[in-house]
Amino acid sequence: KFKKLGRNLYINKDVECVLIEGNGRDLSIIEDKSIDCIITDHPWQDKANKGGNRNFAKYDCFEYTIEDFQEKARVLKDGSFLVEVLPNESETNFDYLYHIKKMAQDSGFKYYCKIPWVKGTFKSNTGRVVKNREDLMIFSKGKPRALKWNKQRGLDENGNPTKRMSGTNGMLPAEFNIQSVSRKNQIAQSEKPSLLFEQLLQFITLENEIVLDQFAGSGSVGEACLKTNRKCILIEKAKECIAGIKARLKLKEVLNA
Repeated sequence: KFKKLGRNLYINKDVECVLIEGNGRDLSIIEDKSIDCIITDHPWQDKANKGGNRNFAKYDCFEYTIEDFQEKARVLKDGSFLVEVLPNESETNFDYLYHIKKMAQDSGFKYYCKIPWVKGTFKSNTGRVVKNREDLMIFSKGKPRALKWNKQRGLDENGNPTKRMSGTNGMLPAEFNIQSVSRKNQIAQSEKPSLLFEQLLQFITLENEIVLDQFAGSGSVGEACLKTNRKCILIEKAKECIAGIKARLKLKEVLNA
């Protein structure tokens, strides 16, 4: 009845969401190849941002290291997808964005694609340009697993497909155009709309699979998982965000890592 995900960490068929208070860079409690998908927005700081929702960040910012991607690769199942929410490329961050792709590649990930998230009517003046987007950088751990039904081969007696094709569950959109969360409604700084992840999950996961968000923030990935019948593990260290996630997802208790 219970599936072990790591040291003192189990999940059963009735549990939909696990919220852990701890450092999302430390995945030592999670077992090898136990996660079906990782979607996360690490607390990066864009030095060029002079008017967006990340300016004067109130959270601890950092840059990834190769060890971060090695841990992601360790806990993720073969063929599964990793999605990193990243800033739109600029003169101040292009080196770091390139380095992220190289670290992922050196850790066993394959670059799959990049999809812009256009923030609806939101605009932020950064001095040189008006920014209204971030990017969803998608990698697969090795060859992408089979998610899309193959309608040309392997049909049953009723004409329904019985085999899946490698890659995402359908053709990915050129962009996600979804209104950003207004500041007055945000649970956490730089919060993403749940609808963005609801749409994304339909392409890269199947129902009842386990999704990990290492830097949960507002819990929007968790809400998207619950709305699309996925299970989720959320990790967050800021106590004010923990309280917001608990209320948002109606969770009874929080685990400590």
